[in-house]
Amino acid sequence: MTGKSHLALSAILRTVGIDSAKAGDIEMSGSDPVLPTSFLLGTAGAAAIGAVGIAANELWKLRGGQPQNMAIDSRKGAMAMRSNVYLKLDGENAGRLWGDISGFYETADNRWVQLHCNYPHHRDGVLRVLKCENDKDHVKAAVAKWQGLELDQHLADEGLCGALVRNTEEWQGVAQSSAVAKLPLMEIIKIGDSPAEPLPEAPQPLSGIRALDLTRVLAGPVAGRTLAEHGADVMRVSSRHLPFIESLLLDTGHGKLASHIDLTKDSGKATLTHLIRDADVFSQAYRPGSIAGRGFGPEDVARLRPGIIYLTLSAYGHEGPWAMRRGYDSLVQSASGIVDEHSGAGSPSHLPGQVLDYASGYLGAFGVMAALARRARDGGSYMVRLSLAQTAHWLRSLGRVEGDDDPRQLPDPDMASISDLTIETDTPWGKLTHLAPHLEMSETPPHWRRPTVPLGTHDPVWPT
Repeated sequence: MTGKSHLALSAILRTVGIDSAKAGDIEMSGSDPVLPTSFLLGTAGAAAIGAVGIAANELWKLRGGQPQNMAIDSRKGAMAMRSNVYLKLDGENAGRLWGDISGFYETADNRWVQLHCNYPHHRDGVLRVLKCENDKDHVKAAVAKWQGLELDQHLADEGLCGALVRNTEEWQGVAQSSAVAKLPLMEIIKIGDSPAEPLPEAPQPLSGIRALDLTRVLAGPVAGRTLAEHGADVMRVSSRHLPFIESLLLDTGHGKLASHIDLTKDSGKATLTHLIRDADVFSQAYRPGSIAGRGFGPEDVARLRPGIIYLTLSAYGHEGPWAMRRGYDSLVQSASGIVDEHSGAGSPSHLPGQVLDYASGYLGAFGVMAALARRARDGGSYMVRLSLAQTAHWLRSLGRVEGDDDPRQLPDPDMASISDLTIETDTPWGKLTHLAPHLEMSETPPHWRRPTVPLGTHDPVWPT
């Protein structure tokens, strides 16, 4: 067994106690660079998706399934780290991702701060702190009056979304970096006792599994989308009062039911409680303690449904002074030194893919499947826990592209160059062109049984 993707996959398996030799069960080909960066996005993507394949295959075998061939290559792995880029709705680009004033701004001390203002309440909060109008030039002038570290901390204190662009040495000097470095890539923790739940024969590894997806934006929804492509009934739970980004919904909604539940009301909590009692998976990606404050923390859900698999994702991890800090993939890239290293001497820019989000999503799905296998054999309720910052730490550990040529000079693959990886689906919005599932499995090829649909399309009731 050779290759960086196999080595990265072996490390993922060891993290949760799976024999690393199982990495040899999947064929992994290709190498970086695939995208214009020295970071190993293809390796990371192939390893994370490969881990999903290993876990799905184990569940398939527990159902009595026959051995199957599996494969993933670094090109598909890299494209999977940016699937939101490859969306066309009736032939046109499918919506915007960034808000008008989101981006990098230079401060008075010649530092750079990234503002993440994609949601109206985050945008309005930043404008209130900066005391300026909703205009990029006005924001630029206002940020130029601040010291970088001061603005970074002030935004965090206000519960807003921003990050000072730090270099690697600076990040390593931040207490949160030390806290994250002590954590494994991910954890599977037993949180309750329950009888074993053997898996009956079925056409797909996750057939009959019901998963509640209380996540937004990207990493959590990718985990749910991945469970759906292996046969699970996944219900995306949202609320009418919460904003969303349509292009990300189009990207991550494949295979899912979509229901509205208002957890600010007792009736909504009762509805969610009823769904939990018949669920197998509960996934949430709010800040640590947020969903628990509404009565749906890991132990609460395990009491409601012994045998539940509880997936929880956060930005900066559950330990350390930044555990409650708001964050997204791009902000963690900025804070952790990734943006600085990737940009070199130029103006700050992100990696050509939201690898922290997408890789964390696939890793979360892998953890859920591994926990379901434990439940099938030994019983128990389990919490699967990971964060974008832990994934960032892992990404950096994979190394960089070797050689004298600068991979940042590579062309950025456009829609035409990856057309062999796309499929078309009829949706309520129109005909959607998007990436197909990336993992090859000879006996249980991943696919989505349902098209992506608008939030709130379905009643909050499990299908029979």
